[in-house]
Amino acid sequence: MNDSAILEELKPMVRRSDGFMVEWNRNAIVRQLLTETKLAKEFFGIPPISPMEAEQIAKEVEKRVFDLKLRFISGPLIRELVNNVLLDKSKEKPEYAIYRNILTRVGTPVYDAYLIDVGLGYKAKENANLQPNPETSHKRKADWVSGEEYLLLMPPKLADAHLAGDLHIHDLEYFGTRPFCQDWDLRYFFYYGLMPDGIGTRTSVAGPAKHPEVAILHTAKILASAQTNFAGGEGFYNFLVFLAPYMRGLNYEKIRQLMQMMFFEYTQAYVARGGQLVFSNIQVQPGVPEVWQNVPIVKYGKVGPDVYGDYEEEVRLLFKALYDVAYEGDYWGKPFNFPKLENGISPEFFKPDYDELWLDVHRVVAKFGTPYFDNMLPAYRGYGKGVSCYQCCAYCFVETPESNHEFYEKLNFVDGKHFTMGSWQVISLNLPRMAYRANGNDQKLFEEAFRLMDLAVEIFKVKRKWMDLMIKENRIPFATQRPLDPYTRQRGPPAVDFNELVYTIGLVGGNEMAQWHTGYQLHESPEAIKILVKLILEMQKYKKELEARHGIKIALARTPAESTAQRFAVADLLTEEFRENAEKLVKGDREQARLMLSKGMKDVPVYYSNGTHVYVGAKLGLIERMEIEQKFFPLLNGGNMFHVWLGEANPDTESLYKMTKRIATQTQIGYFAYTKDLTVCNECGMVSSPLNEICPNCGSRNVEWWSRVTGYYQAVSGWNEAKKKELLDRYRTKF
Repeated sequence: MNDSAILEELKPMVRRSDGFMVEWNRNAIVRQLLTETKLAKEFFGIPPISPMEAEQIAKEVEKRVFDLKLRFISGPLIRELVNNVLLDKSKEKPEYAIYRNILTRVGTPVYDAYLIDVGLGYKAKENANLQPNPETSHKRKADWVSGEEYLLLMPPKLADAHLAGDLHIHDLEYFGTRPFCQDWDLRYFFYYGLMPDGIGTRTSVAGPAKHPEVAILHTAKILASAQTNFAGGEGFYNFLVFLAPYMRGLNYEKIRQLMQMMFFEYTQAYVARGGQLVFSNIQVQPGVPEVWQNVPIVKYGKVGPDVYGDYEEEVRLLFKALYDVAYEGDYWGKPFNFPKLENGISPEFFKPDYDELWLDVHRVVAKFGTPYFDNMLPAYRGYGKGVSCYQCCAYCFVETPESNHEFYEKLNFVDGKHFTMGSWQVISLNLPRMAYRANGNDQKLFEEAFRLMDLAVEIFKVKRKWMDLMIKENRIPFATQRPLDPYTRQRGPPAVDFNELVYTIGLVGGNEMAQWHTGYQLHESPEAIKILVKLILEMQKYKKELEARHGIKIALARTPAESTAQRFAVADLLTEEFRENAEKLVKGDREQARLMLSKGMKDVPVYYSNGTHVYVGAKLGLIERMEIEQKFFPLLNGGNMFHVWLGEANPDTESLYKMTKRIATQTQIGYFAYTKDLTVCNECGMVSSPLNEICPNCGSRNVEWWSRVTGYYQAVSGWNEAKKKELLDRYRTKF
C-alpha cells in the first residue's frame, strides 16, 4: 500500500457542529484559521494569521488526529486540538494566544445546562427579578455563552481583572450588544408616535396617542421595547407632568382607573430579558416643577400652545390617584414592585399645600415601604433647578444649563430635541482588595484605585467599539430610531443621543476597605470615614484626568451590588493571596461559607457592604447612620442610596413624613427609601409584616417573604444566599 493509500486509510469521518458527517479535509482547518482570526485585527489590533502559518498548524493537527487512529472525530475535538497547538506556539509567538481565544468554543457542559433547566443554576443568583419560568432557563444558558464570548474578545489583562475579582463588569452577558440603562423623555413619543421595532417594517407603527388610555398603554410598550435594546433599568423622568395634558376633563375616578391600568400593564407583562418584568421606574411629583412651568406641552403630535404650568390640577389628581392605587395594591393586596415610584423633592413641593399628598405617599410607605425619594434640595443636586432623576437601582443623571449647551432647546423640545439620560456600562471596583494590597499605606491605596480605574476605562473603550458596531449594523434600532415628523415628514432626531450617555465606575465594600486600612468600620471611628472620603476625593480627581485624556463622561457611583458584594467576597476567600485577610473581614456566615466553598459551591452567605454604606448589622441609631452616610452623597456624582430599614409592622405615617422632611432639608442625602419587610401567604393571599414564618391569618407555613434587595422590591426566594443573609443581618429602626 503506497503512502497515499495509507493516508487515505487513516482519514476519519468528521461530525461537524452543524450535524453533518463529512470526510476529513485539512483545508477546512486552514479556512477556519484564515476566516476566524480576522477578528484579531478588529478587537486586538493585530493581523490575522497568515496562510503559511495556517497551513503549518493544519498539518500539525492532522498528524495528531491520524496518530489517534480514530474512525470518527467531532468538530469540537478538532477545534480543541487546533487551540492546543496555538497554545503551545504562543510561548514563542504571543499573538497565538489571542488567536486561541478567538477560536475557542463557548458553551456549557450538558450537566450544567440540565441544572439550569431544573432551576439550580451554575452560579449564584445575580438578579432577583428573574422568574422561575422556561425563558429564564434559556436566558441563563445564553448568558453563559455570551459572557464567555465577550471576555475572550477583550485583551486578556482586562478579562483576567474581571475573572480574578479585581473588578466586576456588570451585565457581562449584554456587554457587546446593549448599552446599560436609560431614562426616557415621554414627549418624544407623544410627538412622533410609537415604533416598537425602531424600524417601522417589522411591527405596527402607531401615531401619537390621541386618548389617555392609549397614552398610558404607549408608556408600557415604550419600556418593553426599550428592554430589548438596553441591559439595565428603563424609566421615565417627569412622568406625571408629561401625562397631565391627556387628563384634562377627566374626573378623579377615571384618572384613578388609568393609574391602576398603568400598574398592571407594568407588572403583568413578562417581556423583558428572559421572561422578566420590565425593570421600570417613573419619576413623579405632586405638582409641576418650576423648571417646567413655562415649557410648551407636547400632545397629539403637536407642541403647545399650552404650557405645563397650566396643568397643575391634573398633576395633583394623577399623583393622588397613583398613590391611592399603590396603597390598595393588587388583587391579593400585595404591593406593586414596579414601576419604582421615584418621588422628586424640589423646593416648591415642601409647602403646606402639598402636605396631604405627601401624607398619601407616606401611608404607602407605612403599609408597604415601596416609594423612593429623589431629593433635589441639596446644592450638589442643583436645588431642583435643572432636570435630574434617579434611575435603575440608584444611578443619578443630571442636566443643567451649565452641563449642556442645548439645555433650553431640549427643555422646550425645539425640533424634537430632548434629554437623554443614561449609562453605557457599569464596572465596579473591589475596594477591600485595594486595601489588602495597600496594607495601610494611603498612597498605595490611591495608586491601586487609579490602576483599576485605568482598567475600567480600557474596558469602556472595548464596550464603545462593540456599541459602534451595533449602531452601524442597526442592532439597537429602538434606541437609534429616527421617526417621521408628523408634519414635515422629515426624519426626527434619534431617540437616544449616545454622546450624552456616561460610563459608570461603581464602588463596593467601602466599609471593609476602611476597616482593613484603619482597623475600624465606618460606624466605629472617624478615621474610617476619613480614609473613605479621602479615597473617593482622589478618585474624583483622577476621574477628571481620565475624562480629559479619553474624551468620555465618567460617573462615580455606589453600586447596587446585588451579586457583586457577594462575588468580591467569595473571590477574595478563594484567592490564596487575600484569603487570610478576607476571612477576618467579610460579613455574613463565614463558617457556613467555608464549608460550602470547600464543596465547590459559589452561592454562599458572605458579602461585603454595599457601596459606602455602614455595615447593615451595626447597632446604630438612624440619625447617627445618616450623619455618616450623608458625607458620601456629594462625592458620588453617579448616584448613591440611603436605606431606612423599618423595624415595626405599623409605623406611624406622620412620623415617617417628618423624617422625610428632616432628611430632605437637613442632610446631603440625595436618594433614600424606607424598607418594610413583608410576608405573603401563598394559601390565603394575606400580606402581613414583618418576616413571619407562619401566616397570622390562616396559620399556613407556605409563605413568601418580600423585601428590598438593593434598589427594588422582590420575593426573597429569588435572592442569592448572601443577600438573604444580609436581610437577616439588617438592624431595623422603629418609628
